[in-house]
Amino acid sequence: MGTVRKLIVEVVDARNLPPKDGHGTCSPYVILDFYGQRKKTRTVIRDLNPAWNETLEFNVGKPSDVLGDMLELEMYHDRKVGPTTRNHFLGRLKLSSRQFVRKGEEALIYYPLEKKTLFSWIQGEIGLKIYFADEVIPPPGPPALPTPPPEEAKPEQTSQTPAAAEEASPEAAAAPPSDSPPPPPEATEPVCEKPDAASETNPEQPKEPASGGEKPATEQPPVPPAEAAPPPETASVSSDVADHEKQDVAPDHLPAQEGTDPVDLSPQQTVQLDNGLDHMMASVASGSMAEVKINNINGPQPISRVSSVSSFLSDASDRSTIERSSFDLVEKMHYLFVRVVKARSLPTMGRPVVKIVVSGCHIISKPARKTTLFEWDQTFAFSRDAPDCSSILEISVWDPIHAMSGGGSADVAGHNFLGGICFDVSEIPLRDPPDSPLAPQWYRLEGGGAHKGDLMLATWVGTQADESFPEAWKTDTAGNPNSKSKVYQSPKLWYLRSTIIEAQDIFPLMSSKESSFQVKVQLGFQVQKTKSSVSSNGSPSWNEDLVFVAAEPFTEHPLMFSLIENRQPKEQVMLGVASIPLASIERRVDDRNVVSRWLTLEDPKEAKRAYKGRVHLKLCFDGGYHVMDEAAHVCSDYRPTARQLWKPPIGTVELGVIGCRNLLPMKTIKGKGSTDAYAVAKYGSKWVRTRTISDSLDPKWNEQYTWRVYDPSTVLTIGVFDSWEVLESDGSKESMRPDFRIGKVRIRISTLGTGKVYRNTFPLFLLSNNSGLKKMGEIELAVRFARATPTLDFLHVYSQPLLPMMHHTKPLGMVQQEVLRTTAVKMVAAHLSRSEPPLRREVVTYMLDADSHAFSMRKVRANWFRIINVIAGVTDVVKWLDDTRSWKNPTATILVHALLVMLVWFPDLIVPTFAFYVFVVGAWNYRVRPRDSLPHFDPKLSLAESIDRDEVDEEFDAMPCARANEVVRARYDKLRMLGARVQTVLGDFATQGERLQALVAWRDPRATGIFIGLCFGVSFILCLVPSKMIAMAFGFYYLRHPIFRDRMPSPALNFFRRLPSLSDRML
Repeated sequence: MGTVRKLIVEVVDARNLPPKDGHGTCSPYVILDFYGQRKKTRTVIRDLNPAWNETLEFNVGKPSDVLGDMLELEMYHDRKVGPTTRNHFLGRLKLSSRQFVRKGEEALIYYPLEKKTLFSWIQGEIGLKIYFADEVIPPPGPPALPTPPPEEAKPEQTSQTPAAAEEASPEAAAAPPSDSPPPPPEATEPVCEKPDAASETNPEQPKEPASGGEKPATEQPPVPPAEAAPPPETASVSSDVADHEKQDVAPDHLPAQEGTDPVDLSPQQTVQLDNGLDHMMASVASGSMAEVKINNINGPQPISRVSSVSSFLSDASDRSTIERSSFDLVEKMHYLFVRVVKARSLPTMGRPVVKIVVSGCHIISKPARKTTLFEWDQTFAFSRDAPDCSSILEISVWDPIHAMSGGGSADVAGHNFLGGICFDVSEIPLRDPPDSPLAPQWYRLEGGGAHKGDLMLATWVGTQADESFPEAWKTDTAGNPNSKSKVYQSPKLWYLRSTIIEAQDIFPLMSSKESSFQVKVQLGFQVQKTKSSVSSNGSPSWNEDLVFVAAEPFTEHPLMFSLIENRQPKEQVMLGVASIPLASIERRVDDRNVVSRWLTLEDPKEAKRAYKGRVHLKLCFDGGYHVMDEAAHVCSDYRPTARQLWKPPIGTVELGVIGCRNLLPMKTIKGKGSTDAYAVAKYGSKWVRTRTISDSLDPKWNEQYTWRVYDPSTVLTIGVFDSWEVLESDGSKESMRPDFRIGKVRIRISTLGTGKVYRNTFPLFLLSNNSGLKKMGEIELAVRFARATPTLDFLHVYSQPLLPMMHHTKPLGMVQQEVLRTTAVKMVAAHLSRSEPPLRREVVTYMLDADSHAFSMRKVRANWFRIINVIAGVTDVVKWLDDTRSWKNPTATILVHALLVMLVWFPDLIVPTFAFYVFVVGAWNYRVRPRDSLPHFDPKLSLAESIDRDEVDEEFDAMPCARANEVVRARYDKLRMLGARVQTVLGDFATQGERLQALVAWRDPRATGIFIGLCFGVSFILCLVPSKMIAMAFGFYYLRHPIFRDRMPSPALNFFRRLPSLSDRML
């Protein structure tokens, strides 16, 4: 039973519409258009806040450039109601189908209505629920019996083509082939040419009739009498093809089928016969798929295992070394691909294996899966960039028992050899990634015990852009199954808001005048409690919000509520429990009110349900928030959880992970230092992991990935790790050890130019507890940002809020948000660690900076110096001003006097002058802007170059502290000294602020009297003297020559320092 997808639009209501009928109201209706389907709602008579509550369905078709994937909505006032003579336009709305969700995730959203023209008067908003739903198509009835063909059609059967001959009746295909005589050896060459002739005429033949049995309207051109029936050689080949196909589909006993082979061919004749079969398959493919470019490649022909190295190639252009690749940011890495599919007619009842030898590399496949044939369906990729590449590819099939006993690299005795094939590597075709995959072909095995056995395989030369590359066995990964390149997706996280309002019918176990109650809410490993509420009538109230993090799908854990009674001393008794499945909780995308509900509490100790009261609460999933799993300053995504609120992407960022250089050995295996490195990149909810390069200090990945960018103020994070999973094949206990960190790189998207490729080498620094700061190597990356929106729309993003609307309308506290972020990191790490291959927990926590909030004395000093660098500009201005008023440069001081006079007499020039000065500074700094290199971690800014060993140990110490008492005491004393300095600085700030308050607080009556009297005099003088004269006099007095100054502090500063503060009242 099939399904059809439909788009469901629930038009709920509208609010605050403008009046259009001349009587202060309007009669609106809505028209919706999707994929060329137009539907209309009913008209609501005279209502500025209409409610329709109608459901409209649209069929979802294939993507079309003509119709598009936009849902267009227009609202009009109905002219049939009221004195109006035309349908007044009330607003419109356009929504992309990317914003729509599947059924069960929908939510009521109010969209503001948009204008049609600049001068349109539009106001109000419309509430919609939009989602996709899959409807089941009922199975069709039994088909009608086809009418028998007329008698006149029988003579036409004599002009069947070889392709039609293969579709003959089963009786003809199952005829005993022993009746047909074997073809003579000299007739094998025409056998290879006849199908080519048929393939030339095959595109001109009409298409096959439909299943109903109707023939096409066009008739087949007449066939010459000489070609009415195929020659005997072609007929024998077709019979052999039919026999092979039948043997491929359902052979019962493979060894018994060898005796039924009609022809006992020599090895040379076998090769020529397979050549003809290959031509026949090529003709059928070219006839049925005439519009697809195949490049005339049907795979190489085997060469003799003894002396011959010549092979068949259909086109000389396949030898070309120029290959198109979509991986344009990285270097091309050429690989020899060998796909072993299956074998037939092998003289064994076991599970044979395939051995591949090329360039000194001996690889044995997994044992065959025994079905009707011997199946492997395994792909191998051998690097072709090595200087010792061999020109011969050997593929052989071996007896399973003896082959496995010989080991993975040991040769096998001759009597265990079942057959093999050799290829000339220089003649294997190159495959371009846009082309279709190379079709595997049957090859007759030579030598050994399988005289009539066939092996289906395909071999070609490609790059890492080939679709078979990610799942193929690779020489640089040592065949580790967990070392493949993978793309991971973070779980969809929601904030679950639980508002505990009150409880009723609560009877404590012990009678008392007043009892204290709490509600404990648990979701998985998250446990939160409300504050204690004291009640004497059994109805405590809380009105408290508890926020949790939940991940889709909501089927793992229910939301548990427990009512707890607090007793003295520190004793808690559980009175009742209740639970609710997460799938039944409402979702919202804004701050609208949620309908409350009552949950019945039950006794957790009794088997039968016993009523223990009820609790009143509100539950909802808040989709208007972005669930933070990264630090706010290095976040890679700010989109809300609800897909309906997503804005279209502004561009894409492409990352090319080229490789690393000069990596340090991370572990020692059998007395030799080695590193099994892989890279992980994270942006938004998409994670990528490169393949693991085994035992290499200069690994080369050359893998390229793409992400959609929704906000330029985001960060792309790339980390390099050393894997222990390579040892899993040996069964070593060391494979369970965590992956080591090698280093990390961050790239901010806003620092990238549009369309420019940045190819840089970044140092990999690692700050560890044992060795401090160490350079672990270098990583080479290529990054490119492509803008997908117009320039004005792209620049408009900078004026939009960074976080979604709910973070501003109903913000979360900083401490609460940090706790929720820690929970989100644990959930993401647990989800990705269950993938295959897993993305380990230590990798996820390092990429998400889960320990960034831990205390570090180094970070405290680094942040202090950052503040000093920020105010360094203000310090430079103050120093320049002091030098100017000290007349160190008389020319500059005179120019400042002239500027002062101009700004005082023309105050309208103050703001333009300042703006022009900022422009000049920015234009001057344009010369020294970073052009090619991207910013990366700065050890000097982080104060990591000369860090104290004890501070590093304190930074990496866990909570609670696990160090000795003497170490903890020394750290505590050091922290007390730092706290004393901070205490002094805070006291000085408080003192200066209290002195400002004391100016008018009459704490010192004489000082306050002097100040207010001075203010009265200044106000009187400013009323009589123009303010420009006062400003100029003050400026000239401030810039007076040092010979007219006193070295003692000014009277105003002396007066301020004498004002009292509250520091003398502190104990």
